Amino acid sequence: MNNRNTMKLHLVWLLVGAFLGLIIAIWILNSGYFTKLSASLEQNDSVTHQKSDEPLYWVAPMDPNYRRDKPGKSPMGMDLIPVYEKAHEAKPQSPETVYLTQQVINQLSVQISPVRKGKLKPIIKSVGFVQYDEEKLIHIHPRVDGWIEKLYVKSQGARVEKNQPLYEIYSPTLVSAQEEYLIALEQSNRRLITAAENRLAALALSETLIAKIKQQRKIQQRVTVFSPQSGIIDNLNIREGYFVKPDKTLMSIVSLSEVWVEAEVFAQQAFYLQDHLPVVITLDYAPTKKWHGKIDYVYPTINPQSRTVKVRIRLINSTGELKPDMFANVNIYPEPTSENLLVPHSALIQSAHGNRVIVALGGGYFKPKVVEVGEFDDKYIAINQGLEEGEKVVTSAQFLIDSESNKQAAFSRMSEHEFNDEEPNSEESNREIPTATVKGKINQMDNSQRLFNITREAIPQWDRASATMDFWVDTHIDIMSFQPGNIVEFTFEINNGEFKIIKITTLSNSTLLNLEEDFKL
Repeated sequence: MNNRNTMKLHLVWLLVGAFLGLIIAIWILNSGYFTKLSASLEQNDSVTHQKSDEPLYWVAPMDPNYRRDKPGKSPMGMDLIPVYEKAHEAKPQSPETVYLTQQVINQLSVQISPVRKGKLKPIIKSVGFVQYDEEKLIHIHPRVDGWIEKLYVKSQGARVEKNQPLYEIYSPTLVSAQEEYLIALEQSNRRLITAAENRLAALALSETLIAKIKQQRKIQQRVTVFSPQSGIIDNLNIREGYFVKPDKTLMSIVSLSEVWVEAEVFAQQAFYLQDHLPVVITLDYAPTKKWHGKIDYVYPTINPQSRTVKVRIRLINSTGELKPDMFANVNIYPEPTSENLLVPHSALIQSAHGNRVIVALGGGYFKPKVVEVGEFDDKYIAINQGLEEGEKVVTSAQFLIDSESNKQAAFSRMSEHEFNDEEPNSEESNREIPTATVKGKINQMDNSQRLFNITREAIPQWDRASATMDFWVDTHIDIMSFQPGNIVEFTFEINNGEFKIIKITTLSNSTLLNLEEDFKL
């Protein structure tokens, strides 16, 4: 009886509990509790995601080691750049690889250019001087001893025409030869007459004068000498009353209807040179006018002092505008080369350790690559090795990226040595790069290659005599502030067999006098 009552009581409480649970469930659903909980979870997830998009820190555009936890200015006055978690967690492909955010790329004005195949159109830019056409230069010598009785041209540079009288000479030898001719005429001896006429012609008497003597049967005490061609008087070495001999040059007559322009070309560009290449010449005296010509002759030897090859251009000078010793700017246009991989000049970073470019890897990553360069023109450089067609190279701000890459690589090497039990190579680490400071004169400049040809003074500490050499110029030096003929003091280093100028200044005129005495610049 008791057991049955107990079971009934448990059943009643179970029904009551179920009824109360149903009532509570209905209340929760009607109150929107789960909706609020879901919204709360979504909000927390949004906050977490928003925090992940916030910058981790701010860095200086020119110095990534300068970090701050909030926006501001760098020591150079530039706005700090935010660094996000994505960029922070990105792993570079090598210690030399540099990562830049898009904001930094924009601020540095980084520009890229694809590596493409094409033909170079080289231009050899040089300088030269207008010279006489030596094939039309005539020297006037007397054929006999005598005295200059009258001089018709009395100043150097005077213009003369063909058959114009130059001077009158009195010579006992000429008088004697005329007497023999008259005697032969009186004797009517044909053989003597012919011999006398030949002797007068050999002594430079004209056919007209010989005919006049024969006709008048009278000796000419003073014989007039005429110009053999039209031209300009040069090297006038006589005055009236001078006693002259056959070995003396009385004057020179040069024709200016054609002139030569002789130009110097660097030896490394000599393989382009050949006869008949087109040439365009301009003068500082007439900057808007151009003279077109062709290479007439390539000299077969190299100047041992300047390490240049001389070329000759022949120009028509019918107007007489081109005058000897004028300074000329010479542009030579060689034949286009075969197809090569080409990059713009601005992409190349040159140093004593080799040539390299900065390759854009995409996604903000940049990496330097060592390249082997070949021929070049005024816009592009041929790449023989190190790049492939389609790769992209940096043409602006590449020096900043290269500097950052070198710094990262150095820090990486330092970190490796810090945790490496092995001792570094003491011989390599203690090796010093030899440097010297000397004075010299700039002979030639190749701006595209950053190459100076300089005659330097002796280096006593190295027991080296004065010499003329080629020097690479470091990239931080403004080469446009120098020109051929400058006397300079410069510091250079020798590394891997190459000579690189790391510091250079122009000296005064007083120093020039001292240098000329020291080693004959």
